[in-house]
Amino acid sequence: MCGMPQQPPVRSTPTRPPRPDASMSLLTNVMDHSLDDGYAEAAARKEAAGAGGLPKTLRAKLGLAAGLVLAALVVTVGAAQARVAAPVVAKEREELIDRIQSETAAADELESSIDDLRNEVSARQREALKESGGDRTALLGILSGAAEVRGPGVKLVVDDAENASAGGDGDPRGTSGFSDTGRVRDRDMQRVVNGLWESGAEAVSINGQRLTALSAIRAAGDAILVDNRPLVPPYTVLAVGDGQGMRSRFQDSADGLYLAALEESFGIRTDISVADDLRLPAAPSVIVRTAEPRTETAQPRTEKN
Repeated sequence: MCGMPQQPPVRSTPTRPPRPDASMSLLTNVMDHSLDDGYAEAAARKEAAGAGGLPKTLRAKLGLAAGLVLAALVVTVGAAQARVAAPVVAKEREELIDRIQSETAAADELESSIDDLRNEVSARQREALKESGGDRTALLGILSGAAEVRGPGVKLVVDDAENASAGGDGDPRGTSGFSDTGRVRDRDMQRVVNGLWESGAEAVSINGQRLTALSAIRAAGDAILVDNRPLVPPYTVLAVGDGQGMRSRFQDSADGLYLAALEESFGIRTDISVADDLRLPAAPSVIVRTAEPRTETAQPRTEKN
C-alpha cells in the first residue's frame, strides 16, 4: 500500500523546573561568593610566597611568644589588683556603715537628753507657778498650758479629701505651700482652733500637741507644724469645755461655716462630736521671753514728746 511517508512524532523535551531561589539572584550570588575574589587571590599569593601561617624564623617566634607572655602578664596583674582592692572596698563600706550607725545612736541619745531636759524644765516651771500662784496655781496651769487637763468637751477630726494628692500649683484659697485643693492647710487649722477658742474652749490640743498662747501653726512645704513639730493627717482637735454648747456655737460661727464650705467644695472630711471625758497633755515647755509680771511698785512708762 503506497502513500505519503509519515513524519516522526515531534517529542518535546521537558523543561527543568526553576530553582526556588531563582528570583533572589543577588542574594544567591552573595552567598556563593561570600569571600571577594581579590581577598582569595591575595591569600593564595601569600601562601605561595610562604608568608602565611605561623612565623618561620626564630626571631618571629620569639616576638610572638613575648607578646603572648606580655598579654598574659597584663591580665594576671589586673586580676591580682582587683582581688587586692576587693577587701579594701568591703572594709571601707563596713566602716561607713559603722559610722552611720554610731552617728544615728548619738543623735538618738541627744534627742532623749533633750526630752529629759524639756521635762525637767516643765516640772520646774510648774513648781514656780505653784510657789508664786497661791490658790490660783491650778487655774494658772490650765490657762498657760503647763498642766494636764481633763474634762468634757468636743472632738473634731479634720482630714484631707479622699482623692487628695500633690499636683500642680493653682490654689484658689491662696496658700502657696500646698498644691492640692483637697488637702488641709495650715490656715484652715488656724481658723478651726481660733473658732474653738472663741466658742468657749478652755484647753485645746492637735494630735496630742497642747496649744498655748504662744503656740504657732505654720506650714513647711506640704506639712503642717504645731510649735515646729510636724503633724500627720487626720488632724484630731480636742477642746475641753461645755461640749454641747461649744459644738453648737462653733458650727454657727464664721469659722465653722468656713470648715463646712471646705467640706462641700473640696471634699475635705470633717467630723465633730461631743465627748464626756477628754485628756489633754501639758505643753512641753512654756517659755516667756518678753512679758514680765507687773508689780505694785512698777510705774507705767510715759513717752516724752
